[in-house]
Amino acid sequence: MSQKKVENKIPIYKLKTTEEVMRYYDEWGEKNKYDQDMVAWNYTGPKETVNAFIKHAHNKKIKILDAGCGTGLVGIELKKYDYLDVDGFDLSKKLLNLVPQGYYQNLDRVDLNKPLKTGDNYYDAILCVGTFTFGHVKPHALNEFIRITKNKGLICFTINEGIYKEYGFDKKIKELSDNKQWEIKKFFKSDYIASKDVNAWLGIAEVIK
Repeated sequence: MSQKKVENKIPIYKLKTTEEVMRYYDEWGEKNKYDQDMVAWNYTGPKETVNAFIKHAHNKKIKILDAGCGTGLVGIELKKYDYLDVDGFDLSKKLLNLVPQGYYQNLDRVDLNKPLKTGDNYYDAILCVGTFTFGHVKPHALNEFIRITKNKGLICFTINEGIYKEYGFDKKIKELSDNKQWEIKKFFKSDYIASKDVNAWLGIAEVIK
């Protein structure tokens, strides 16, 4: 079966460089158009991911990182289930400025493609939703996620179906499993942005140290 082409489904998917992506997000954040589009497109990634996450994360007091938090859609979902100790990283200052108050303990502008300043074994869990996609964060970021996550901590992530093999996420996931750096608990195709016929792989992995 041939792979479904999704590059033309959403304008930002056509962008290749970080600079192009950042300029796009700066414009997308104007007058909160980003959130308006997410609602209009029925973007279910945050809700689907959190719903999968809570089945494996039973302690509500764990320290969580929302990696690529955007305007805080994942944090809003987490708070519905009383996960309150959440930090957010994102590259776009414009989107960080749109995050509503009361959902995150700390918000920082961070390039997830670069080594993180966060210390080893700092977080109990990381959620990364909508960030592994065209022109955004590459597979090597998963190594940093594992480094900053505690033993038996969870990494819950989505990978846009259009870049899963092209960017080498399939190989990275296998490498981390083969090297016993994590154990995949769930991995399935999610709706993501079904209104645009764009799906994503949704994975939950337990870190091994």
